[in-house]
Amino acid sequence: MFGLYWADEGGLPAGDRGAAYGDGLFETIRMHGDRGVLLSRHLERMVRDAGRLSIPLANADLRKACTAAIARYSGRFTGQESDRGWVLKLTLTRGEGGRGYQPGPGIRPNLIASASPLPAPPPGSGVFADFSRVPLTVNPLFAGIKSLNRLEQVMAAREIEDDLFEVLMSDTNGDLIEGTRTNLLLKVREGWITPPVKVLAVAGILRQWLLERLRARGESVMECALSIEDVMGERCQGLYLLNSVMGVVPVRRLAGQDLPADDGLATIFNPLELLE
Repeated sequence: MFGLYWADEGGLPAGDRGAAYGDGLFETIRMHGDRGVLLSRHLERMVRDAGRLSIPLANADLRKACTAAIARYSGRFTGQESDRGWVLKLTLTRGEGGRGYQPGPGIRPNLIASASPLPAPPPGSGVFADFSRVPLTVNPLFAGIKSLNRLEQVMAAREIEDDLFEVLMSDTNGDLIEGTRTNLLLKVREGWITPPVKVLAVAGILRQWLLERLRARGESVMECALSIEDVMGERCQGLYLLNSVMGVVPVRRLAGQDLPADDGLATIFNPLELLE
């Protein structure tokens, strides 16, 4: 079992390894009232990826804590503009203990729950994006895990200003990987292209659900390298940013160049139909 903390109360131990070393992971879940969008998938991912980090976490314990968090926070987001929804964040750390990097024996994990209003939706006509100057390096051992190690994304997010919605990050070979907070999906004549999980810093819940949905519709989905030339050239029929909280967001302008943009893909993802 883990220690459960409420972010609005504070009290997390000063020596917690999540704060000291980024030793943990987190989930952000779009909520409407007391139900969450693709909630089971979020909780299952946290349990699975905690296992990859050797942090003990039982699904039943996590679900119990999630239920308590929903009961605590959901009533704060009713009867106002934020009725459109709210965001539940669950942060799991290895806990407190150990000298330096090496965890101490018998350490107990900590789980921190917090809540915030759902951000305003991006325009359906599309958003502006650019390329980040910060390279993204992904250790294969941790590929796809939504870990607390997000310093590269923090530095890249500092480039988002004025009318920019997102910046896209590339690996050291120049291939596009993802945005600071989004996965990428490119429409081309022969189907869809998205970078494979093995190169991703975060394998998004919406990304996986959408790929399954597209394949179920008989559409071709290719998980392979995505180059800047792919998105800026004639091959591009639309570039989409995927985020579990914000949904499917078309890119209308990238690095000063107009892209084909429509909200047709967004019609596949109706968050109100995916509440649990």
